[in-house]
Amino acid sequence: MTDIDVVTQTVLLERQGRDRGWWDQMRSCYWPDSTVTLSWYRGDGPGFVDASEAMSGRGDASVHRLSPPAVRIVGDRAFVELPACVEVRTEVDGVTADLVSCTRVVHRLERRAGQWRILTLDCVYERDTLTPAVPGTHLSVPPEQLTAYRAPYALLAWHLARRGYEVSDGLLGDDQPDRTAAFYTETLDWLRG
Repeated sequence: MTDIDVVTQTVLLERQGRDRGWWDQMRSCYWPDSTVTLSWYRGDGPGFVDASEAMSGRGDASVHRLSPPAVRIVGDRAFVELPACVEVRTEVDGVTADLVSCTRVVHRLERRAGQWRILTLDCVYERDTLTPAVPGTHLSVPPEQLTAYRAPYALLAWHLARRGYEVSDGLLGDDQPDRTAAFYTETLDWLRG
């Protein structure tokens, strides 16, 4: 396999492990000194696997619908942008609903001693939606309950807060284009060394 194949499979296997509850597979994709920053978690990669397992054990499951990744490799560093929609089946006041959060999962990977693994995982949030799972069912979220959250991930943050998770207000999102552009510039500068 080429480096692009290995890097691509590493990020895909990490997401598959997360969605399927294959925690050892997910864990094998991270360097011990890796960092993960997303809606409900900020910390190291191995800790993210442990927190994901605990989240799943609480019944908080999600599935990631992935689009093809864009991969760039320079030497022993790789940058991967993986468009994804996070799908959550939940209940809102007795109504079964589907929450979809669209994001770009941005990875930095490093090759060490011949092995590619994830060094950082960040998300750039685009938008989210919440719809009833059964057509014709009425679903209502009071708009004032969303005002505390930024637009690209307001519904996701609202849902997670209701489930007892703390969500950062400082996440990357398309509502802050200058900050997001600076993040990409810094990531590409890192890639080039």
